[in-house]
Amino acid sequence: MSVRIEKDSMGEVRVPAHAYYGAQTQRAVDNFQISGLRMPREFIRALGIVKWAAARSNESLGLLDPKLSAAIQQAADEVIEGQWDDHFPVDIFQTGSGTSTNMNTNEVIANRAIEILGGTIGSKSPVHPNDHVNRGQSSNDVIPTALHVGIMEVIDNLTLPALEQLHASLAKKAEEFHHVLKIGRTHLQDATPIRLGQEFSGYARQIELGIERVKAARAGMLELALGGTAVGTGINTHPEFARRAIKEIAERTGIPFVEAVNHFEAQANQDSMVFMSGALRTVATSMMKIANDIRWLGSGPRAGIGELKIPSLQPGSSIMPGKVNPVIPEVVVQVAAQVTGNDAAVNIGGQWGQLELNTMLPMMGYNLLQSAKLVGTAAKAFAEKTIDGLEADEERCAALIEGSLALVTPLATRIGYDKAAAIAYEAYNTGRTVREVAMEQGVLPEDELARILDPAAMVEPKG
Repeated sequence: MSVRIEKDSMGEVRVPAHAYYGAQTQRAVDNFQISGLRMPREFIRALGIVKWAAARSNESLGLLDPKLSAAIQQAADEVIEGQWDDHFPVDIFQTGSGTSTNMNTNEVIANRAIEILGGTIGSKSPVHPNDHVNRGQSSNDVIPTALHVGIMEVIDNLTLPALEQLHASLAKKAEEFHHVLKIGRTHLQDATPIRLGQEFSGYARQIELGIERVKAARAGMLELALGGTAVGTGINTHPEFARRAIKEIAERTGIPFVEAVNHFEAQANQDSMVFMSGALRTVATSMMKIANDIRWLGSGPRAGIGELKIPSLQPGSSIMPGKVNPVIPEVVVQVAAQVTGNDAAVNIGGQWGQLELNTMLPMMGYNLLQSAKLVGTAAKAFAEKTIDGLEADEERCAALIEGSLALVTPLATRIGYDKAAAIAYEAYNTGRTVREVAMEQGVLPEDELARILDPAAMVEPKG
């Protein structure tokens, strides 16, 4: 492989001749051969946005030559669009501040800017990765800033719209199924009747509350650490730099980012990421509950509960012809498990804020970005490939109500708990319905018995 020799503060490094990255990135590649996992596209895009905004702000402050700024902005734009993703090889398990990835970005943008200006890649002239691309910045404020930007772009453009779609699908089914009466279940045992629509209204409300929780977590994520540089004091940056750069970031993304209220808080910990991760875990937990309920209610189709007909998407067995499985609900369950694991890692990472810096940023960012994407893509698939196509088996629902022993419940207020329980046991032991046993025993006049045992009278909340 053809190489070029570059120098950094520690000496000479052999770098692939074709690479836009430089010596510091190569050292990181050599040192961090850990997982083979790289920082996600969304994070690389966010880093490009930060460097683009920094160049514009430094130029406006008279701190960066307009010609150099234009080249840096063009190179940063190309990073934003994903043109140089292959030149970001650093493992996510690296220095905890993400310094290697920040320098990877600085080197790629600097070398591409040098190329744009007709110079020689690796020369650091006329564009230097530290002096120009990283001007007024530190890895310690750039990395948390880019993480917030990348995560919020996913949250606003994928996660929240997908959750809104899922909520709308569930709310629509709640209305569609309102007339369908079915047996309720607690402890997986028969309970008093419920409307299928009421059951789905509970699911819709779960997701609605999940959306509110994610939105509540947005506030902290909108604060950006940029401007704090090394430890939060803002050393080596212009007092106006952060305000101007963050304004550029907000305008470019369409997300109302603001400068951190307190830069020492913004860099010493990542509580806002922990909070957002917890919100995503909570909504993933809701999705798991809903997906599992739909699997139960659609179980069978003949030897299970069978109250729901789940859309058939693909053959479900390599040996049993005609078998069809609830594949999307099972995807949702697995996604929820992954998001829960990600949250555990993010939570531990959040506890690793020590003195003036959190040193688990790459790992936290990788996991939180994955959670945001998984919740969004799973919610969208769940809505489109399962919820929208659900049908109720009304005959099955009615038959299960009529055969349920829980139908005896309203009789207890008229004939007493013990007599009602005796009817239920008799019905169970003889294989008859509660209605048949109660009529045979003549516990109430037939018309009154019919009124009391009407499932429709049991499903509305009593005032």
